[in-house]
Amino acid sequence: MDGPEVRKQRLRRQFRLKRRLALEQHPGAIVAAATAALPELRVAGRHLGLYWPIGHEPDLRPVADQLTAMANGLLALPAVHGGKLLYRPWRPGQPLLNDGCGIPAPPGPAALAPAELALLLAPALAIDRRGIRLGYGGGWFDRLRSEPHWRSVPALAVAPRACLVERLPADPWDVPFDGWLDEDGVHWLQRV
Repeated sequence: MDGPEVRKQRLRRQFRLKRRLALEQHPGAIVAAATAALPELRVAGRHLGLYWPIGHEPDLRPVADQLTAMANGLLALPAVHGGKLLYRPWRPGQPLLNDGCGIPAPPGPAALAPAELALLLAPALAIDRRGIRLGYGGGWFDRLRSEPHWRSVPALAVAPRACLVERLPADPWDVPFDGWLDEDGVHWLQRV
């Protein structure tokens, strides 16, 4: 009998392949949905928390270019620094340095407070209808969102609809997301 972590590792392998194939079959579909939905989700004076894509994650950078062209196109990227996930202000074209996990991130000590963000987007291998996200297993988003002020920032997992399942295994520390973004647009579990 496999333990929970062995089962999650198997699911991660399965959904890496499923996500890659779905994105190859429908290139640009999630970007199109994000382009339509995200301008309406911006809040004046607050940042939209994107992510820098690695591997076969949906690449939302074209949406970042569009959003910065608009008024109040404030964006942020996550960075692992000092053993914590934080968000720093970012503009497309800004030089980036690898963070504590080797992912490109804005340099510098400046970190945004939760109240400075309107929405967080996080890549997912899979998401279930309860908002449980299957990530790579580092727990960065769960630790960040376990803090009450960060939990109050709406958060969407980003994955193709092929990676939506009825129920994923959940650990006690998993913090459900408020919904997800796929080729069909934004799906809120409860309206924010």
